[in-house]
Amino acid sequence: MTNHRKTLSAILGATLLLGLAGTAIGQSASLISQALAAGEIGEQVNGYIGFRGTPSGALRDEVDAINIKRRAIYTALAEQRGKSPDVVAATAGCETLEKRVLAGRVYKLNDGIWRVKGAGPIALPPYCVPGDG
Repeated sequence: MTNHRKTLSAILGATLLLGLAGTAIGQSASLISQALAAGEIGEQVNGYIGFRGTPSGALRDEVDAINIKRRAIYTALAEQRGKSPDVVAATAGCETLEKRVLAGRVYKLNDGIWRVKGAGPIALPPYCVPGDG
């Protein structure tokens, strides 16, 4: 396995763990799941969950907690890889948009426009190419 693939696998695994850690407990999982299904929140190409509108305080708290955990993992991976946390986060964001966003869910690219994923793949930015993370 190439170093890039190992890095992407580690980032994807960390992202998956973050998602599970952030949504594994009762009401939190329900709140996040409902907000995703309603299009109130979505994945962003920068590696973090974003708000499509003005969230409730409880939703903001839950998403902030997930994003803080993601930042910690991105920072740890960045130190291991000799990269900046933003580069690691962007790589994870690309992977998440490519592989984890379900049809019908909202997502946001760098242009700031929220989109709804259709049946096909998301048109990712040019920097979302193998070897850039």
